[in-house]
Amino acid sequence: MMMNLRKAAFVVVDVQNDFCPGGALAVSGGDEVVPVVNALARMFDVCIATQDWHPAGHVSFASAHPGARPFDAARIDDRVVTLWPDHCIQGNAGADFHPGLELAPYRLILRKGFRLGLDSYSALFENDGSTPTGLDGYLRGLGTSSVVFAGLALDYCVYYSALDAARLGYTVFVVRDATRAVGSPDGSVERALADLASRGVAIIDSVEVLR
Repeated sequence: MMMNLRKAAFVVVDVQNDFCPGGALAVSGGDEVVPVVNALARMFDVCIATQDWHPAGHVSFASAHPGARPFDAARIDDRVVTLWPDHCIQGNAGADFHPGLELAPYRLILRKGFRLGLDSYSALFENDGSTPTGLDGYLRGLGTSSVVFAGLALDYCVYYSALDAARLGYTVFVVRDATRAVGSPDGSVERALADLASRGVAIIDSVEVLR
């Protein structure tokens, strides 16, 4: 699958302190994506960064559900969801972008998950599958036909973002070495990659963009 950089947007998902080593919901090696992401961002005219931006007491936090523990499953609005440690709380240091992330290339910072009772994995829709974040309209207004995803975490927010972009008709790429995964439950990475590939999403390496 060929990529036209002039028609592509680079979307970096949630490269925030709480998802990096030492953070409240650390992804193993999460900080390792930063130099790759920085190099990739210099290749695109359109760069967008998403930012998890939860209020205290957010519905996705295990602490908001008496007796629950992080990584427990819970049923919320007829959906089975994973409960998380408190993370990326609005205005807290954990919600800040990793200090090594170069923000100059980014035209838009898109904050998601800011509704108390609704989470948002995807950069395009809240987890109800119908409430838009506004990113689709923004991209279409710029004439974007392809979206290239990187960031954290591969098996959750990157996966759902790429899934929604493909469903909306974009040509979609995921830069595998510019992502890291939660890896829970077992097999989540393999399932995510297989599902994306089955929907026409191209899983690529950064050298395919940088060369």
